[in-house]
Amino acid sequence: MADEEAYLTVSGERIALQRRHYSASCREFLVRCPRLQLRSVSAVTCSVWLVAYGLFVLCQNSVVLSAAIFVTLIGLLVYLHFVKIDQESLLIVGSLGIQMTSSYASGKESTTFIEINQVKDVVINEAIYMQKVIYYLCILLRDPVEPHVVSEVVPLFQAVL
Repeated sequence: MADEEAYLTVSGERIALQRRHYSASCREFLVRCPRLQLRSVSAVTCSVWLVAYGLFVLCQNSVVLSAAIFVTLIGLLVYLHFVKIDQESLLIVGSLGIQMTSSYASGKESTTFIEINQVKDVVINEAIYMQKVIYYLCILLRDPVEPHVVSEVVPLFQAVL
């Protein structure tokens, strides 16, 4: 069984939350972020190329135009492969652990698994962001040496922050 709801991020972008129930002890939560807009890519590309053309007119060196094209393409590839997340999922298997998966715009996927015995607690944390207080979900991991101490705080669904 799966249901989907729409929400807004801190920056006002629309996101979709989908919940799937596989069994009583296995659930998945998916957050889909908006796709990359062609308008924003075109605006950045045109801005970089107009600046490069202005520099070309001033110095009459064609290397400036070639460098602008190269930098724009490399920057877009880096952004799509390392920054722009299209979907994040959280798969919770009660007796096994928590699997977090991030799917990037380039198709790359990054998966992290946390064993259930490492989880100390799940909390809603707060942070101050641009004159706002935002709340986000975190997993507290217990220290292997001292079980009563938190060793790490792992934020969930980072693309929507």
